[in-house]
Amino acid sequence: MHDRIAVLIPCYNEAVTIGKVVDDFKRELPEATVYVYDNNSSDDTARIAREHGAVVRHEPRQGKGNVVRQMFRDIEADFYLMVDGDDTYPAEAARALLAPLERNEADMTVGDRLSNGSYDEENDRAFHGFGNDLVRWLIKSIYGYAFDDVMTGYRAFNRTFVKTMPVLSAGFQIETELSIHAVDKRWRIVDVPIAYRDRPEGSESKLSTFEDGAKVLMAIASLFRECKPFAFFGWIALLFFALGLVVGIPVIIEFIQTGLVPKLPSTVLATGLVFCGALAITAGAILDTMAKGHRKMWELEVYRVEQESRRARAERQE
Repeated sequence: MHDRIAVLIPCYNEAVTIGKVVDDFKRELPEATVYVYDNNSSDDTARIAREHGAVVRHEPRQGKGNVVRQMFRDIEADFYLMVDGDDTYPAEAARALLAPLERNEADMTVGDRLSNGSYDEENDRAFHGFGNDLVRWLIKSIYGYAFDDVMTGYRAFNRTFVKTMPVLSAGFQIETELSIHAVDKRWRIVDVPIAYRDRPEGSESKLSTFEDGAKVLMAIASLFRECKPFAFFGWIALLFFALGLVVGIPVIIEFIQTGLVPKLPSTVLATGLVFCGALAITAGAILDTMAKGHRKMWELEVYRVEQESRRARAERQE
C-alpha cells in the first residue's frame, strides 16, 4: 500500500497524549494515514492510538532512532510527516510543513520552535536551550549551514529523502543525524516557524539532558569523521604537529647553539608526535577518497529512487 501522506508518530509511554495527537492530525490531514509505532510502552499507548483510528505497529528495539529506522523501511508514501506523540507540536502546522515538499521546493522541512520564542517561553527544562544552541553552532561551524532549530522532532520529508536516508542512530541522536545528513548531502531544507507548547500535566519527557546530550555530541563527532574525514583527521594532524613543535623547538635551538642533542627523550617524543601527525593526514586523505566514492554511489541511488517515485506517482494519476 502506498500512501500520499503518512504521519509517523514514534511513541513510548504516551497514553496521556496520544489520543489527542492522533485526533488532531486526522482532523488536519484527513487524507493521510496516521502510523503510531509503539516502542515497548508499559501503558495503554498502543490501545488508545488504535481506538482513535491510527495504524499501530510495534518496534521491540528500544530507542527513537530504532523506531524511525523501521518506519522509514516499512512505510511507502509520497510525503512523510514525523512528529512526537507528546502533544507539544501543533497539528495545525502540518500543511505548512508539507507545502514546500508538495511544491517541490524542499526535500526536508523543519518545524522551527525557536524563531518565534515559543520554545523559550514554554520549555522549563534546564540546559535544553543551551544544548540546542551548541548543536546548531557545531553544525554551522563544520558544515556551514545554520539551522533555526536542529533538535526539533517535527519534520516532513519527501520519499526520496526517506528511502535514501541510512539511519544509524539508536536513540535521541536521530534528529541530529537527520539534520547532518540533509546538510552534508545538500538536500533542500526549509525551516517553518511553529508554535510550541510544553507537555501537559501527567506527561513526562524521556530525554535525559546530560546522558542524551553526550550521545548527541558523540554522534556529531562520528558523523564529522565519516562525512568529512580529511577535515577531521586534518585537525588531529594539526594537533600532533603543534605538540611536536612545542616539544621539538627547544631541542632544535639547543642543537643549533651547541651542536649536541642532550635531550634524547624529547627528541624521540617530538619525532613521534610529528610522525603521528603525518599518519593522521595520510589516513584522512585515504578516507576522504573513499567517502567521495561512497557519495557517488549514494547519488546514483538517489537518481534510482527518484525515478521510481515519479513512475509511481504517474501510475496513480493515470
